[in-house]
Amino acid sequence: MTLVLLIRHGRTTANSSGILAGWTKGVRLDERGEQQAGELAKRLAEVPLSAVVSSPLERCRQTSDIVLAGRESVPVHLDERIGECRYGDWTGRPLAELAKEPLWKVVQGHPSAARFPGPEGESMADMSARAVAAVREWNTLIAAEYGPEAVWAVFSHGDVIKALAADALGLHLDQFQRITCDPCSVTAVRYTEMRPFVVRLNDVGGDPAPYKPAPERSPTADADAAVGGGAGADNA
Repeated sequence: MTLVLLIRHGRTTANSSGILAGWTKGVRLDERGEQQAGELAKRLAEVPLSAVVSSPLERCRQTSDIVLAGRESVPVHLDERIGECRYGDWTGRPLAELAKEPLWKVVQGHPSAARFPGPEGESMADMSARAVAAVREWNTLIAAEYGPEAVWAVFSHGDVIKALAADALGLHLDQFQRITCDPCSVTAVRYTEMRPFVVRLNDVGGDPAPYKPAPERSPTADADAAVGGGAGADNA
């Protein structure tokens, strides 16, 4: 019954120049990315975070450092399973050039069948499986340590978060390209024993009230969907 905030890193120098960064070392936030992370820090300032799990790549760690400034007591764990998809030989190449490759159409229309070329290349299905396993494992650990109303954050990457969102929505991976994940966006998922509830998708400026714990919820209300839609969050 915890709530996980899936946070994409801020805009990077690779994003702004149209390069597929992948696991390239040294890719950091550009000026706009740092601004985005600072704005997110202000939005989440009153949201109590029990823990953070981050991709080990610099752009995610830099984003989490900015968001967590002044919150040194929040433990930060690094986990490669929520790291970027390993794009293999596509890494470091311009997106405009990659769009001409035959594999591009597979990635767009049938991503569950896509495997990136080269010895370091990974399939999108494997990327999705490792990320989903990691989040569910951390969710269980964090709930056990901090309680069922814990709020925690994952700092990760666009394709990884889209795959996690598709899993939470019960969508086949082939549908995950329908989901958008902008830099420094928040996609919030509340996990219950019955099912995940997607609270927000690609939130880049909404009211953070739904991210705060709501201890008054009963276990039944937490696991059951509100017939008719319910009254919405009211954490004022």
